[in-house]
Amino acid sequence: MGASSLYVRETPRLVKAQGSLLVAEPLPGVKYGEVVEVVLGTGETRLGQVIDVSREATIVQVFGGVSEVDLRGSRIRFKGETLKIPVSIDMLGRVFDGLGRPIDGGPPIIPEDYLDINGAPLNPAARLPPSEFIETGISAIDGLNSIVRGQKLPIFSGSGLPHNRIATQIVRQARVLGKEEKFAVVFAAIGVSYDDAMFFMDNFRRYGALEHTVAFINTADSPVIERIAVPRVALTVAEHLAWNHDMHVLVIITDMTNYAEALRELSAAREEVPSRRGYPGYMYTDLATIYERAGRVEGKKGSITQMPILTMPDDDITHPIPDLTGYITEGQLVLSRALWRKGIYPPFDILMSLSRLMKDGIGPGKTREDHRGVFMQLYSAYAEGVRLRELAVVVGTEALSERDRKYLEYADRFEREFIGQGEYERRTIEETLDKGWELLAILPEEELKHVKLEHIRKYHPKYRKKS
Repeated sequence: MGASSLYVRETPRLVKAQGSLLVAEPLPGVKYGEVVEVVLGTGETRLGQVIDVSREATIVQVFGGVSEVDLRGSRIRFKGETLKIPVSIDMLGRVFDGLGRPIDGGPPIIPEDYLDINGAPLNPAARLPPSEFIETGISAIDGLNSIVRGQKLPIFSGSGLPHNRIATQIVRQARVLGKEEKFAVVFAAIGVSYDDAMFFMDNFRRYGALEHTVAFINTADSPVIERIAVPRVALTVAEHLAWNHDMHVLVIITDMTNYAEALRELSAAREEVPSRRGYPGYMYTDLATIYERAGRVEGKKGSITQMPILTMPDDDITHPIPDLTGYITEGQLVLSRALWRKGIYPPFDILMSLSRLMKDGIGPGKTREDHRGVFMQLYSAYAEGVRLRELAVVVGTEALSERDRKYLEYADRFEREFIGQGEYERRTIEETLDKGWELLAILPEEELKHVKLEHIRKYHPKYRKKS
């Protein structure tokens, strides 16, 4: 896991073993987060981490569980260092487990360095505001909820919705605009099933996405403590690529709900007083230590952008996990079960989604001059169409005016043709904006109040045909 420390302390007696926790006698000088080696009576060695220190006891979380530990014949070695992983540019194109060990059959990594998975704190004064556009190839994101370098923009999903397919599509398609920009994706899957793990790995290999990707796959049968480490391991590699190799790194983490559940399970095992719905009271702070590792830094060419994905229990956006995530991140992309039932992929709920930093990453020199106006007009027209759709249920379509029926047609086609696109269809930002103009052409020209007149004359299909 890291370079072995020369300073090793050993505690003579274990008091209790429960699940994946070991309780040992207190030892002076032991620190929270310190790495330990648990030497079993059989001679087998397992890695662990100190998760609680007090005058009464030292509690260690063991990777792999400790149900068969012989308290008399086993011992703990405290190594005097935190959990570190080897990092290298050669990790691109490779697949690892949740602790950074290769699982793709390839050779071990020759490390350039060993880095603490908790990262180094960034000076807030050195942070730069995110402002450069990242193209995902998905119109609902690029056109209406643009993501910029250094932003953290989560995807809120639900059980059974296609968030895994969307994640792999973004990994395949995402790029930064600019000929000389170095781009990489760090993908982390937390607590996924074996089938999902194989889906991710096969998809990345089959479509050539793996060559610019570092993948970490943590399966559901892995120890709870490993799920806690996965996002931190992934972000440590992302930081190495961004700050030491000047790369623009997009970090996709799925599923943060599995991470939060592991945090709750660990908290219960430590017999901590629970907070909302049984989650620990420090979950907000814990999530912030992950999400706030995104950004741009003064004097560094690279950047780290995060797209964490979480499934909302019972589709409840007020649940503690999405609720706390929304406080920390700069917006959210919400998937709609209603659109998914209509057969629309990707089923983004446009009216529930928001990218707070979008305005800083679009416009002339970044996307296109008409982007801001088109985005506002598409949103406004869709909101009007949804309102009239509800009204039509009450009074009937026949009672609506010709203008209103145009908005109903627009709303239906907007969902099918703009939000909806093929899973392997990649749209450039120009194609996305042109698709938006095609749909706006359904409406009377006098209704296009959010778009500048010169942009209508330049990009509206009616005027393009004349020219």
